[in-house]
Amino acid sequence: MNNRQLFLNHLAQTTDFPLAIEIERAEGIYLYGPNGERYVDLISGIGVSNVGHRHPRVIAAIQAQLEKYLHLMVYGEYVQSPQTLLAQAICQTLPSQLDNVYLVNSGSEAVEGAIKLAKRYSNRREILSCVNAYHGSSHGSLSVGGNEMFKRAYRPLLPGIRTIPFGEEEYLAHITEHTAAIIMETVQGEAGVRFADPAYFAALRSRCDETGTLLILDEIQSGFGRTGTFWAFESYGIVPDILVCAKGMGGGMPIGAFIAGKEVMGSLKTNPLLGHITTFGGHPVSAAASLATIQVIQEENLAQQVAGKAALFKKLLVHPRIKSCRHVGLMMALEFESFEVLKPIIDRAISKGVITDWFLFCDDSMRIAPPLTISEEQIAEACNVLLDAIEHQG
Repeated sequence: MNNRQLFLNHLAQTTDFPLAIEIERAEGIYLYGPNGERYVDLISGIGVSNVGHRHPRVIAAIQAQLEKYLHLMVYGEYVQSPQTLLAQAICQTLPSQLDNVYLVNSGSEAVEGAIKLAKRYSNRREILSCVNAYHGSSHGSLSVGGNEMFKRAYRPLLPGIRTIPFGEEEYLAHITEHTAAIIMETVQGEAGVRFADPAYFAALRSRCDETGTLLILDEIQSGFGRTGTFWAFESYGIVPDILVCAKGMGGGMPIGAFIAGKEVMGSLKTNPLLGHITTFGGHPVSAAASLATIQVIQEENLAQQVAGKAALFKKLLVHPRIKSCRHVGLMMALEFESFEVLKPIIDRAISKGVITDWFLFCDDSMRIAPPLTISEEQIAEACNVLLDAIEHQG
C-alpha cells in the first residue's frame, strides 16, 4: 500500500473528507509533495509556523539540544536550561506582573491548566466564556468553548460554565463575585477573526478588578507576533491575570504555556501539592525550539513587518465576490457569500498550489494566516492564485 492508503486505513480520521495532501518536506512558506508539487502555506499549519517551516535557527537549536538530552523527568523537578531560559525569555516579553511560566504540551492543556489555576486561586467555581470561542478540544477546554455544535455530543461537560457574547460591554455585568475567571480570546480565531475595541477591554479589566475575577486571555492563535505586536493584548492597554499560548510558540514543535504572577501560580503548590502535573510539558527539545523562535521573531523584526504585509494582502485581494476583509495583523478572514461559494475557491487554490482554509465557526470566510516571514513577492504570488480561483469559481 502507498502512504495515502496507509493514511486512510490506519491513521485515525477526524472527518470523512481530509485534505489528504501528501507532504514530503517543507521549508519557509512552502510545502513540497513527493512528485515535486509546491504549495504556499497561507495558514501556517493553523497559526503554528509563525517563523516559517524549518527556520534554520530553530533547526540548529533542536540539533544542539539533541546532543545533550531528551526527556529527563516530569515537569518541574529538574533544573533544565532549555526550560529556564525559555521561561525567562517569555517573561521578558511581558509586563512585570506576569513572571511565572508553566510549560505544557499544547494549547488545550494550557487552557486546562489556566482553568484549574483560576479555580484554585479564587476558591470559586464559575467560569465565563464567550459565544463562538474556541479554546481546544479536551473536556475542560471544550467546556469553555462557545459553539454548541461541537459540545453537544460530549455533554455533560464541566459544570458552572456560562457564555456571554464577545465584545458587547453590557454583558460584562454577568461577571460577579461568584466568578472565578472569564476566559476570552484576545482576537477570536475560529469565529472568523472577530475583535473588540480598547474601550471594551478596559471595561472588561475594570469589571474583573471590581469583582475579584481573574481575567484569562487566550493568545494561542494571536500570540508570538501574529497581530503585529508580540502579544495581541499589548494593543488594548490591559494586562491579563493569566495568559495562555501555544501554536506559534514552538517554531513547529509541540509546546504551550499558561502564565501568571508568582502569587497566583503558587496556589498550585499546596492543598493539594502538584496541582497540575504534566510528564512531557516543557520537553527540552520543544523548549529549545521555542526559545529560538522568540529570538527569530525579535531579531528579524517579524512583528514590526506584519502591518505592512497585511496591508499588501488587503490591497491585492480586491474582487466583487469578496464581501469584506476582517483582520488583526496577519490574522485575516476574507468573507464570501456562503460556504458553497467559498469551498470551490479553496479547492481550486489548493490545486494551483496555495493552501488556505475556512474557520470552524465561520464557514463563509477564508482563513489567511501565513508565516510572518512571507515576503512581498510571495504575497503577490499567492494573491494572484487566490484571485484566479475566485474568478473561476462556478
